[in-house]
Amino acid sequence: MSTDKNRATAAAILPLVGGPDNITSIAHCMTRLRISLRDRSLVQDEALRALPAVLGVVEDDTYQIVLGPGTVARVTPEFEALVAEARSAAPTPTAPASPSPEAATARTVTADDLAAQGAALKEAQKARNATPLKLFLRRIANIFVPLIPALIGCGIIAGLNGLLTNLGWVPAVVPALAAIASGFMSLIAVFVGYNTAKEFGGTPVLGGAVAAIIVFPGVAKIDAFGLELKPGQGGVLGALAAALLAVYVEKWCRRWVPETLDVLVTPTLTVLISGLVTIFGLMYLAGGASAAIGTFANWLLASGGAFAGLVLGGLFLPLVMLGLHQALIPIHTTLIEQDGYTVLLPILAMAGAGQVGAAIAVYYRLPRNGSIRATIRSALPAGFLGVGEPLIYGVSLPLGRPFVTACIGGAAGGAFVGLFHQLGVAFGSTAIGPSGWALFPLLDGRSSAGITLAIYAGGLLVGYLVGFAATYFFGFTRQMLTDLDTDPDQDQDPNATTATAGTPPKERVPA
Repeated sequence: MSTDKNRATAAAILPLVGGPDNITSIAHCMTRLRISLRDRSLVQDEALRALPAVLGVVEDDTYQIVLGPGTVARVTPEFEALVAEARSAAPTPTAPASPSPEAATARTVTADDLAAQGAALKEAQKARNATPLKLFLRRIANIFVPLIPALIGCGIIAGLNGLLTNLGWVPAVVPALAAIASGFMSLIAVFVGYNTAKEFGGTPVLGGAVAAIIVFPGVAKIDAFGLELKPGQGGVLGALAAALLAVYVEKWCRRWVPETLDVLVTPTLTVLISGLVTIFGLMYLAGGASAAIGTFANWLLASGGAFAGLVLGGLFLPLVMLGLHQALIPIHTTLIEQDGYTVLLPILAMAGAGQVGAAIAVYYRLPRNGSIRATIRSALPAGFLGVGEPLIYGVSLPLGRPFVTACIGGAAGGAFVGLFHQLGVAFGSTAIGPSGWALFPLLDGRSSAGITLAIYAGGLLVGYLVGFAATYFFGFTRQMLTDLDTDPDQDQDPNATTATAGTPPKERVPA
């Protein structure tokens, strides 16, 4: 039954994005179905947003449909299958949907208006964000996004294993759980190398082969420059650099090696040259960089505490808005490799709490605007679970001020959690991806589980309350309330204004 539901969602989305012939590529991340389009004008944005399963749409380097965690992983295969089936069945070209023009008369701002404004803001920012650095960071994020499901699964198993170990239960199961939780992390460099080569246009298995050198136990026997190597030295950063080097070596070989020798010479030179540079250079450099990242992150929170948390929590929503938050994945992964958890993620998750508090305040400040309130009601459950895009692009960002006050709520929650780090209660997430309430099963730290959970819950509560209060009292001007706090249905009723002319309005027939 759930398969039928996912297929129905995919079938509803497909014609609204211009049909199978309008799609050039399909992928997904934790929450979004990402598709590349031939003709953007064929997409029916408002109809997409109206689908029950769609939490929002975002336009960036790809067209992104927010479906939420779990759902997107089930809908995407069905969507890919429908596209393949339609193409094999000789599909007919899809004509552009003729948008219905809206009345130019003054009326109340609705949720659809806010969504359109959010899309327009995103489109305006797209050109400014297409700098070489930001595009490179997004490609780096694309390397790690496919690894997130395994990080989450292994992280939860590691947390369960730690709990059973502390309680002294089922001793025979503990080693098995440790192996299950640690197996992926011990070889994550290979997956990073494979994805790096794939993302940058090389042969994926060659990227994985070069990255595998980093985790090979035999590197401990190598003594270069009087310094011993350790298996895993450099971690994911070393794997990324090694595979990226392999891509450039491979491309160089393709240009100069004769075609008759390519199948033998190119792979050999790619692995040999990249492998030697990795062993005698990149592993040392990446190892130093990884150690510096871990030292700096722990020092930042141990000494900066509340102020560091305030800055991190307050600035994270703008990163999400720009789609650059995924560029932090290599840093999170490095911290998990070193300490078993990333101390940054619980603080950054406070931004989502501020967003939720701001949205609730908007709900109560606009009691007459049923359209916006309905959008908030539908998006809040996802917001509590850390999926903030529907609230960002559908509510706070188009309104302007509530986006700023949501950042203030995130800063307050981050400061709360950062303060306890400074007091010695350090903790983090054993995996990346979830936030909000979904992060509770992944928390781990130096203190007991009860204290760790209580501090994180306290940070969420502070984020909710400050985000709500800041938005309720400072999120609207008088003119904004005048324009927004009215009933859209009443404004659009042509009979609503006839009473002033001496003629009673017609009684509205219930639908």
